[in-house]
Amino acid sequence: MKLFKYLLGMGLCLSIAKATVAQTVRNYNPIIPDLIADPSIVKFGDTFYCYATTDGYDKGLATSGPPVLWQSKDLVNWSFDGIFFPSAAKQLFWAPSYAQKVGNDYFFYPTVNTHIYVAKASSPKGPFKLVGEDTFEKGKAPAPLVLMDGPKKTKGIDAEIFIDDDKTPYLFWAQRGAAKLKPNMTELDGNIQVIQTKRNGYSEGPIFFKRKGIYYYMYTLSGHEHYAYAYQYSKVSPFGPYEFPKEEIIAKTDTTEKIYGPGHGNVFNIGDDYYFTYLEFGRSGTNRQVWINKMEFNEDGTIKPVKLTNKGVNPLNVKDKGLKIEETSASSTKPEYKVPHIYDATLKRTEYYNPVNATDWSNGTRWMADAADSLATFTAKLSKPQTIKKVETYFVKPTAGHAYVLEGSLDGKSWVKCGGHEDVQIKSPHTDVLNKKFQYLRIKFLKGVAGIWEFKVY
Repeated sequence: MKLFKYLLGMGLCLSIAKATVAQTVRNYNPIIPDLIADPSIVKFGDTFYCYATTDGYDKGLATSGPPVLWQSKDLVNWSFDGIFFPSAAKQLFWAPSYAQKVGNDYFFYPTVNTHIYVAKASSPKGPFKLVGEDTFEKGKAPAPLVLMDGPKKTKGIDAEIFIDDDKTPYLFWAQRGAAKLKPNMTELDGNIQVIQTKRNGYSEGPIFFKRKGIYYYMYTLSGHEHYAYAYQYSKVSPFGPYEFPKEEIIAKTDTTEKIYGPGHGNVFNIGDDYYFTYLEFGRSGTNRQVWINKMEFNEDGTIKPVKLTNKGVNPLNVKDKGLKIEETSASSTKPEYKVPHIYDATLKRTEYYNPVNATDWSNGTRWMADAADSLATFTAKLSKPQTIKKVETYFVKPTAGHAYVLEGSLDGKSWVKCGGHEDVQIKSPHTDVLNKKFQYLRIKFLKGVAGIWEFKVY
């Protein structure tokens, strides 16, 4: 009762909600429990890597999160551990291409401080270092590969790398820029091309891939809620000449599905199954998330319009195996937030931050504590006392790092410490191995944003 009166005095409220973990139908979009954008997914060995921009730092394009690399074995469960491009940790890091393996090296083309650079590593997960002196210190940093004010009115951001069957590498960038790369992968080779497209206007996020002898060039149109993807194809070369399909717009806002602004992403494949990954703009501003939907082709090689869905994809048929959580509660809950629209008034979303969101197996919802709650806690109650092998906690804003205490209890009254760490660690999820019997689990936040995307108990 004293705690309740104390919270009321702070303008907070104790939040209690019942939650059932298992869902009849699970949505797999968004795919990653964080605010990220400009995804570029590639598979090396048995692992998928998602190179992307980290959103959610609340200053628009004036800031960004540090470079982290989300990894997955199944396209459903994603994780990262630390910063994979250290010299860019405090820079504006945007829209990287996925890494390309050439010989024993992996080459990587991020946009840093508004220009495209070249970095290199011995592994797709880094750590990557700039080619040249590995620093962005003024006067010492290597020259960018393409400047922001690019040649022929192109814009030196949003690199997309492609290596043809004859091993010739190509680079594409915003505003329809394109060029061959020299075999060293670090210099442009020959004349700059400007890809001629059927639709004009501002364009970012080029996507380029080859399937069954056909080259596909995709480019964004407009932006925000009006983001759309158009495409064209060539049976001759990456530089064309291009053919323009009857239905060249293959991804756009679907107000019926309430999916807005499919923007900068990429196309990847598992055999002949192709997938379109993209940012979804429905949270407005630089608070985007990453989605995947299936891409299909007509017999003549043209692309069918992509059906954007919340359901997403689970190509490897991954099964949820978490323990049932019966109830959740928290020391406070952040007030609801009505997402503002920019261009499209049909965008009417309200975000709720209830504790139950942390146990719904959805990467699109989260619990967050009230900003005034300096002693934030989150509690989960299982259906019965049982042996818990491990706990995975996906915190909100994980790229800024967290420190926390995990406690367990059999009766909800007597608690023992069973996990956590006092040092701030940049990773997601934070995994605690228990192998102990509890019915209640409680997170106490020490440092970092007090919020949880997902709290999974095994």
